[in-house]
Amino acid sequence: MLVTVSTTHRPATDLGYLLHKHPDRVQRFAEQSGTATVFYPEASAERCTAVLMLEVDPVALVRSRGRRSPDFALAQYVNDRPYAASSLLAVALGRVFRTARAGRCDSRQDLADSAIPLEITVPVLPCRDGAEFAERIFAPLGWSVDATPIALDDDFPDWGESRCLAVTLRGETRLADALNQLYVLLPAFDESKHYWQSDDEVDKLISAGGEWLRSHPSREAIVDRYLARTGGLKTVARVRLDELDDAPAETEIEAPEPEHRAPLNVRRHRAVLGEVARLAPSSLIDLGCGSGQFLSKVLRGTDIGRVAGCDVSIRELKRAADRMHVDEMTERQSARLDLFQSALTYTDPRIAGFDVAVLMEVIEHLDATRLAALEHTVFATARPDSVLVTTPNSEYNVLYPDLTGMRHRDHRFEWTRAEFAAWAERVADHHGYRVRFVGIGDVDADLGGPTQMAVFTRG
Repeated sequence: MLVTVSTTHRPATDLGYLLHKHPDRVQRFAEQSGTATVFYPEASAERCTAVLMLEVDPVALVRSRGRRSPDFALAQYVNDRPYAASSLLAVALGRVFRTARAGRCDSRQDLADSAIPLEITVPVLPCRDGAEFAERIFAPLGWSVDATPIALDDDFPDWGESRCLAVTLRGETRLADALNQLYVLLPAFDESKHYWQSDDEVDKLISAGGEWLRSHPSREAIVDRYLARTGGLKTVARVRLDELDDAPAETEIEAPEPEHRAPLNVRRHRAVLGEVARLAPSSLIDLGCGSGQFLSKVLRGTDIGRVAGCDVSIRELKRAADRMHVDEMTERQSARLDLFQSALTYTDPRIAGFDVAVLMEVIEHLDATRLAALEHTVFATARPDSVLVTTPNSEYNVLYPDLTGMRHRDHRFEWTRAEFAAWAERVADHHGYRVRFVGIGDVDADLGGPTQMAVFTRG
């Protein structure tokens, strides 16, 4: 089985830099299912093509499944797994082109960040729903789709068509985006993953598909097929996709989504920004700012003179800096923003002196035994005039079909409204704050909203 990636970007051989695979070499990689090979059948300044070919050992693949796996019969040896693109090829693509999928290319980073003309071919793609389904999946991503059914046997046309398509995609996009789309969609077409799917499968889906999957019109079908036979994982994936906020800044300013249709994360940001506007602070800090989604809106949509964000993760702070184009800021703009690493369970003088502090979806990621340290850091030491805290409302979880456990695998706890109120009122009373509560999202008459917010005001 194989997939090809071609470009006519000039010089086209820059594709070798983007893929981190030299066009003059044939490179082989050992995979659990066989051997993956990368080679270039053409490499000129005008056009360059890279091929990823996976040679599957069908006997070894069957033996690795064991006798207790379903359908332990001749059909496991006589099938199209060695020839039709599947989760086997997706796993190989994910490993072999790991750096390219991350969008990193030190020698050609500007090119890695740019859309380039691409042509991708998958000579044999399993698709029981036909060419129309391939069009429905790929076209919304900006691809021109040529999907041709493959005959069962050219010598016996009466046998009809197989379940496979020959697919060619053409368009202009970042190479990293194209590879991540293939990584998610090849298993979705295959509908028969070759490995056991654990909780981290949702992380893989969000990591590879979060930038484009949330708004895809066939998102439900893709999630169902990617997470085939996993029950509650599908619901977890849907909840986490709804939490994403990947709309470009210009889109949100010029044409914001109606409130009832906006994802929960967007509605949460709007609710917190509304409270910030009411408080009218001259300074604000986002504690646990992550990749800077909320901070970028504060910078863009308010005239707050001093804005800061801190997070324990250096990687997330770099993403925040990239999101807000810190390297391109003027001296005046740069003086307005401060990003720094800090752990909220330790006293840090840098988080003091702000009018408003925001803790958005942070506390539930801490062990309950560490909450006292956070309370001391924020409410006793930093003592901002106001603190805005949001966290999931666990009562609302019953409205997510098939969801078992908590909404995110990294959550240490999720509180009911009564539990959150008891914690917030105790903190406010102990540290000299008043507190009121706000529901965010579609509020159920009995269960409240999916997110709950506490607004602490000092004095």
